[in-house]
Amino acid sequence: MCENCSQDMVHPFAPSRRAVVTFAASAVGLLLGHGIANAKESKAPPKPENVLSPDASLKRLMDGNTRYVEGVSRRHDFKHEREALVGGQNPYAAVLSCADSRIAPEYAFDSGRGDLFVCRVAGNFANDDTIASMEYTAAVLGTPLILVLGHDRCGAVDATIKSLKDDKPLPGHIPSLVAAIAPAVRASSQQSGDALDNAIRQNVIDNVSKLRSATPILSAAVEQNKLKIVGGIYRLSTGRVDLLAQS
Repeated sequence: MCENCSQDMVHPFAPSRRAVVTFAASAVGLLLGHGIANAKESKAPPKPENVLSPDASLKRLMDGNTRYVEGVSRRHDFKHEREALVGGQNPYAAVLSCADSRIAPEYAFDSGRGDLFVCRVAGNFANDDTIASMEYTAAVLGTPLILVLGHDRCGAVDATIKSLKDDKPLPGHIPSLVAAIAPAVRASSQQSGDALDNAIRQNVIDNVSKLRSATPILSAAVEQNKLKIVGGIYRLSTGRVDLLAQS
C-alpha cells in the first residue's frame, strides 16, 4: 500500500462539501477536544493493521466471528496494546449492540483493544447520543465500518411487543426503550413467522437505515463509499453473527 493511500484510509471521511467539514471540525472537535484537521495531521496510527477499506473491515470482522464460533480465538497481547493506545485510537469497525450481558462484541469478533468502537443500549437502537458517537468514530477516528448488531430472544424487543399488545406502559424510564423499538414491532406485525424474530430483524434493518441517512456526516461518508453500514443478528446458541442482506 502506498503512503498516500495509507494516509487517506486512516482518515477516509473527507467530505467535499465545506459545510460538512466545518460541522465535523467545529461540533465534534469542540465536544471532544480535537477536530478533523488535527486528526489529519496526527502521527502514524497506533494500530497500522486497522487501516482498512470498508469491505476489508467487514471481512476481518466476520473472520474474527468465525474463530470465536469455532473456539480458536487468538491470544491478544493486551499489555503492549495498552501501551500503543495511550496516545490515540484507530478502530477498524464500530458496533451498535444490545446491552444484553450475553453479547460482548469484543469477544464475538475476537478483537483486541482499540479494534472496535462499541456503543451498547438495550434494543440496539440509534438515538441522538449513539448517532453522535458514530459520527465521531467515522469523522474523527476514520472508522470505515459500522455494524448494527441485534440478537435472538432480545428481551427489550419482547418487552416492547408485550407492552404494545397489552397497552400497558412499563415502569420507570423503560417506556423510552419501548418508544424507540415500537416502529419496528409495528412494521413487522403483519409478517409471517415468529413475531419476536421478525421484530428483532426489522429493528436492525430500521437502525441501519437510520444511520445511513443521518446527515450531514454519516450519509455523506456512505455516499462517497468511505463508510459501510451493515446489520447482523447474533445467535445466542452458537455465537454466530448472521449478516442481513444489504439493500
